[in-house]
Parts: sequence; C-alpha cells; structure tokens
Amino acid sequence: MRIFIALDIPEEIRTRLSEYIDRARPLATDARWARAEGLHVTLKFIGEVTDARVQEIKTALASVKATPFAVRFDGVGFFPNANAPRVFWAGVDGGNELSRLASAVDAALEKIGIAREAKPYHPHLTLARAGGRPLRALQTLASNPPPQFSSKFGEMTAHEFFLYLSQTQKGGSRYTKLERFVLE
Repeated sequence: MRIFIALDIPEEIRTRLSEYIDRARPLATDARWARAEGLHVTLKFIGEVTDARVQEIKTALASVKATPFAVRFDGVGFFPNANAPRVFWAGVDGGNELSRLASAVDAALEKIGIAREAKPYHPHLTLARAGGRPLRALQTLASNPPPQFSSKFGEMTAHEFFLYLSQTQKGGSRYTKLERFVLE
C-alpha cells in the first residue's frame, strides 16, 4: 500500500481553497486542478510498503513528541518559480513548529530504516499542476491579485497528524486516514 504522513485541514479552510480553485480554474483550463477534499499538509511521503511495515511505521510515529501549534494558510506561488510555473501552490506557514514536527517524523522513521528527506522541508498545498502549457495565466494571482482572489485562506491549530493511505484512481487519488497521532 502507498502511504504518507500529513496534517488534515479544517473544513472552513478547505471551503475557501475550493472557492479559490473554482474562480482560478477558467484561467488555466488545461491544468490538472487539485480536489479540495484531498488537500493536506504533507509531513512525509513514504510510498509503497507492506502491511507489516505499516504496523512498524505506526509504532515509530507514536514516539513523535510535539505540542499543538498554529498554522496559517496564506499566499500563492509557483514551483520551480514564477518564470517557469509548473506547480501552483497555496502557502502554509506553521513557523518553526511545523518544520520541527516534519523533522521529528523524519527522525522517528529513520530509526526503522526509512531514509530522511534529502530536500529542505517546504510546506505548501498543491492547487494545480501544469497540463500541456506552463501556468503563466495564473501569475497575476500571485503577483497582483484582484480582490475576488484573496489568498488569505485562514488559520488553524494543529492538534494531530495522520498516517494516510493513498489510492490512485481515475480523477485523482483517494486518501484514507489509517491512524491518528495526537500532539500534546
């Protein structure tokens, strides 16, 4: 099975993101747009593992210690950059606490033989991926957004993170929570 670890997003923030996506979609009709119900803040992508390995991962994640912290969803941008827009994203700011949580997850999993992330942690929500053409039509939304395109999506307090199952299917992946881990 294919798994990852992530923070869930409250419904009110998900609704604002969905409304934003609906307004932006006509500007890039050939893009592959995210479904709002699938948005999450990835802490670590693991990939394919056996059922037995999932149990080992759950045990390792239970050892992660962190306290609740604030997360703000604000702003939009591009990967690799605005001059070569291939991914359109919404910003996620969890301060040092979010980075520390991702690092603690990485460290716990490294103890059971899952490699640490090679790249620095850059939390974001992928809103769209380029289809046939780069996402240049969306550049104004990042640099000089009209009033109807507010990218202040809201704030939450992270009290928990989840181990998710990812199942690819037509129309996009389906995510199922396998286990909840509480921040105390």
